[in-house]
Amino acid sequence: MSNEEFNENGGIPERFRAKTKPEDFLAKPNPRSHVRKVIAVVSGKGGVGKSLVTGLTAVLARRRGFATAIMDADITGPSIPRMFGVGPLDLSVDTDGKTGLPAETATGIKVVSMNLLMDNEEQPVIWRAPVITGAVQQFWTDFAWGDVDYMFVDMPPGTGDVPLTVFQALPVDGVIIVSTPQDLVGMIVQKAVGMAKLMNKPILGLVENMSYVKCPHCGEKISLFGESHVD
Repeated sequence: MSNEEFNENGGIPERFRAKTKPEDFLAKPNPRSHVRKVIAVVSGKGGVGKSLVTGLTAVLARRRGFATAIMDADITGPSIPRMFGVGPLDLSVDTDGKTGLPAETATGIKVVSMNLLMDNEEQPVIWRAPVITGAVQQFWTDFAWGDVDYMFVDMPPGTGDVPLTVFQALPVDGVIIVSTPQDLVGMIVQKAVGMAKLMNKPILGLVENMSYVKCPHCGEKISLFGESHVD
């Protein structure tokens, strides 16, 4: 395989591409879920602040009057419940004994996360990829989300099984990319950009986290991690 062939086909040569259509993989939502827009928050790199951006964006949407939800798809490293002060007792099951009901934050943001299903939030989730991706799909199919204007999906880092599952199984309407100024991070985040384009998902915006800190005395902006590479 030549470099030209690799680049011209978005990273995957034509002979290796699946012949199925994207909609063939869509998972059927719970009958009691009516989610209008699904927005994935992604990055190729961990530790850049995806969960922070997810949480803040959801809060902003809720403050503007939209019915808002967060699906925490970072199964092995969930942080959304701690961020919003919800726990396993806030999650419930409907009277049919099968359908899950999301937890709700103090301001009414609906949340489903692996940590809400654990007795101890510090207990590790040591699962192989098929089980993890199955859990993500169940968050979509087995929970009654109700009427939701915007669902934000907090993704794990990388471009592997879970991001692929979310892009294929959920009707993702757009992607928010999260980065930080370091050269290495920029290079890895570009992979997430490439994946979004390859999956034909529109990129709504790029958030460069940790861009600078302001000196509390003089107000000077200090670029602790180097100059911005947003452009």
